[in-house]
Amino acid sequence: MFSFNGSGWARPDPGPEQLRIDVGIALVLAVASPVVGLLYVRTGIYGAEADYAAPWVWAVGIGLSTLPLALRRRYPIAVSLLVSIGFFVCGQYGVPDLLVVQISMFLALYTVGAWGRDRRAALYARLGITGTMLVWLVVNLIISSADAESFPGLARSGIFSAFATFAAIQIITNLLYFGAAIHFGERAWRAARAQALLEAQGRELELERRTGAAQAVALDRVAIARELHDVVAHHVSVMGIQASAARRLLGRDVERAEASLEIVESSAHAAIDELRSLVRTLRTPETDDASTTIGISHLPALIAESQQAGVPTTLITIGEHRPLPMLVDVAFYRVVQEALTNVRKHAGRGAEATVRLRFNTASVEIEVSDDGVQRRLASPGLRGGTPRGSGLGLRGMRERIGAVGGEVQARQREHGGFIVRATVPTRDTSPVPGEPAPAVREHEHEHEESRA
Repeated sequence: MFSFNGSGWARPDPGPEQLRIDVGIALVLAVASPVVGLLYVRTGIYGAEADYAAPWVWAVGIGLSTLPLALRRRYPIAVSLLVSIGFFVCGQYGVPDLLVVQISMFLALYTVGAWGRDRRAALYARLGITGTMLVWLVVNLIISSADAESFPGLARSGIFSAFATFAAIQIITNLLYFGAAIHFGERAWRAARAQALLEAQGRELELERRTGAAQAVALDRVAIARELHDVVAHHVSVMGIQASAARRLLGRDVERAEASLEIVESSAHAAIDELRSLVRTLRTPETDDASTTIGISHLPALIAESQQAGVPTTLITIGEHRPLPMLVDVAFYRVVQEALTNVRKHAGRGAEATVRLRFNTASVEIEVSDDGVQRRLASPGLRGGTPRGSGLGLRGMRERIGAVGGEVQARQREHGGFIVRATVPTRDTSPVPGEPAPAVREHEHEHEESRA
């Protein structure tokens, strides 16, 4: 968990497992301290048994030094203050445990640095406890230097006397002791903060990965839906028109009815072949052969299929043919396929279509237009500048061409009919002699439409 307070990162509260560990440590130290004290008494190195503190002082000093450690990670500053008081009681009133009590003091100071959530209060607490303990040590050394019965074997004369050396060792030892507790506690806190930051970054990266994967799946679904729409809508529209023609001609002209049914059959086979190719590509994209991908080289077959479906269609290529990137090639084919499908659906019987493929200087352009006989004579069948329908076809065109950096224009012609123009810029922007400028080409488009 990565949380913040007013001063920065705040370490989260300890968990139940950590609290159980702290309780166990506190109980072990509470039992070990009096045992160690009794062992020291037995050795006699700290004087006669009469010089030691009363049992209740033992209980108070050892209890304050060890038992609060059970909550050291939840209340580090309060626990360090209690342990400091117990440390003072044991040292000042003669509890002969100088091992476990010191371990407890070190652990309490370390915990303030490692788990203190208010860093400023944690710093002041450690500095205050350390300073107080050093002042207490210096005062005791001064008092001992004036008492001949304290440390009787140490000479006190001279700056470099044995007692002065002993005092210097005590001060240096305590500085290292408290300094180490502060250093390691601060280092543990920084390590925990760095670990929390890494975990937070890992979660963000995982979230981004999942979001990216979900977006990729959504885009794949859109792409698959677009492919299915292009394949199914085109061939089904052809089959629908030819099946209707065959039904009307079945009783009057059997040969023409059979021809229409043959077109239905070939369109069904073509649709199945394209769907199989699409499924095969989705299953094993690494085996996809670019040479079998549909593109503008297949436009003549598409034009022939449109003519067989009853829509007279003309293909006009303007400019010098040049190879196109595969994505642009497929996108142009699908635009023509969808546009011719819309002509069959909406232009009406007798409408003619023209497909123009232009290789310009800085772009490649595909244009599909129709004269819209039925729409001119009857209802326009337009709504918002687009053919009446779901709008998925034009949306798919714009998505395809937009994905390769181009744009699609779809509008009603001034003198009837509809025009769809897709333009994709190319890298080559050098002028070609004799080729009209874009403004001139647009004027030519309008002139062609006015003549129609």
